[in-house]
Amino acid sequence: MGKGKILIVEDDRDIVEMVKYNLKEEGFETIPAFDGEQGIELARRERPDLIILDLMLPVIDGFEVCRIVKNDQLTADIPIIILSAKSQETDKVVGLELGADDYVTKPFSPRELIARIRAILRRGRDHRFAKKIERGDIVIDGARHKVTVSGKEISLTFTEFKLLEVMARRPGVVLSRNQILDAVSGGDDIVCDRTVDAHIKSLRQKLGQAKNYIETIRGAGYRFKDL
Repeated sequence: MGKGKILIVEDDRDIVEMVKYNLKEEGFETIPAFDGEQGIELARRERPDLIILDLMLPVIDGFEVCRIVKNDQLTADIPIIILSAKSQETDKVVGLELGADDYVTKPFSPRELIARIRAILRRGRDHRFAKKIERGDIVIDGARHKVTVSGKEISLTFTEFKLLEVMARRPGVVLSRNQILDAVSGGDDIVCDRTVDAHIKSLRQKLGQAKNYIETIRGAGYRFKDL
């Protein structure tokens, strides 16, 4: 039985072949797409377990692909790892704000990429066993990977879901960025403070009227309001 189906959206065929080879060695099924339009089509048709997404793509660039995938109910829950030569912090923040779950810069280590894929897929599996959390207007159903605000379901990435879950389980407790990163990634990801800030910003936008449940503690980190 395979470990999962991975969609690789990348126009550099040498990179595609290298990633395919390493993923297949680890037991993953792979699907290649060589431009953004094809990537969106295959994401909708194949419903992969995860998407590896380049940014500098023909037809439709990676940022737009990410936005479209994350705004489509059919594909919104598919985790995305951006794999790009764009290494500026602003590019990483934009990608995360659009809904990507992780960002890996080229040149990259295949072993690191696979470790990040495993971490994200493991977080998804772990959610099946999580208990329901109710905090004010927010209900977090780990078994169904579902969050509702005032009875209305909202769509979160795996990382956003885990981040909300981690904080909601400890209301009133201030968590540093490093503590949040450790809890969300399990120590597998190489990340930075701005990564947490970008996810928090995106999460607050999606929470709408409940955005103030997540409080910023200047110089310390974040906490979920003790309701």
